[in-house]
Amino acid sequence: MKPASISFSSKWIHAIAWPLLLGIPGILLWDQQFFGLSVSFYVITTLYHIALFYFNAFYLYPKLLNRKTWWLYVICLFAIVAVSGFAKVFFLQFDPDFRFTPMTQRLVFFPLMPFLFASIIYRLVYDRIRFERMEKEARAQRLDAELKLLRSQVSPHFLFNMLTNMVSMARLKSTLLEPSLIRLSELLRYMLYESNEEKIAITKEIEHIENYVALQQLRFGEDATITLTIQNDYPEGMIEPMLLVPFIENAFKHGIGMVKEPFIQISLTVKAHILDFCVVNNYNPANQSKDRHSGIGLNNVRNRLELLYANNYQLNITNENGLYTVHLNCKLL
Repeated sequence: MKPASISFSSKWIHAIAWPLLLGIPGILLWDQQFFGLSVSFYVITTLYHIALFYFNAFYLYPKLLNRKTWWLYVICLFAIVAVSGFAKVFFLQFDPDFRFTPMTQRLVFFPLMPFLFASIIYRLVYDRIRFERMEKEARAQRLDAELKLLRSQVSPHFLFNMLTNMVSMARLKSTLLEPSLIRLSELLRYMLYESNEEKIAITKEIEHIENYVALQQLRFGEDATITLTIQNDYPEGMIEPMLLVPFIENAFKHGIGMVKEPFIQISLTVKAHILDFCVVNNYNPANQSKDRHSGIGLNNVRNRLELLYANNYQLNITNENGLYTVHLNCKLL
């Protein structure tokens, strides 16, 4: 695996942190003895320790610390400590004012240890953050693929039933044929073109819901009671396209059929950047047969909500006493 490098944004953090942590003591002790060691020795060894910090964090650690070569990594660390200590002692011999005491001995050999330890901790944190970022990017790519698939899907069963109804209208020369065709064309246009945008106006999402519900009302007629209540006081709000429709599709898919007096209640209210959306439908608990694709749309919506709205939404889904309720509250962009 290729050793990772420092990102551009974090370089500024490193450039500021090192002078603050290590430069201030050098400035305060300038032209003074630091427990028998010159300031020049402090500055040079500090720069050397910083170099070892990055060498260990971005080369030795990722290159050698694995199941096969961990022992070589340990040997390298001991070798670095030993060679560094002897090198410091060798160069200090050229300073006539230097005296080897227990204090100077600790100052010569010990400082390298915290730098190596800190570099290991830094690398662990760095790898963790990098892993989480890669996981998030991979998850975003998967969700994007799922989203594109969901947006491209037009229920063949729904279209077949609508076209069958429209054929009957044409034979009867019904006045509802023309507005139905217009609604169907608007529905398809939205699903095939406008839903490709990252964000759309909430008014467009509402229009899509109205068209979808109107066509379903045409399809089921008096066989089901369908109510749609909309109040939009924030028309300039933006929302993820096709975020709400899967909940409505699910209600029609499982709320109508083998149910006595089926009903679907849909309410959507937008006030002061907050969207409140609720879908309630009755169903027959004894009829729990679902196709193999059932639930994919709802899981997709849950994942999209978590990714796009994070802590700015609440989704409650209840299934009690033959009533299936979806309640979504989220902050519009």
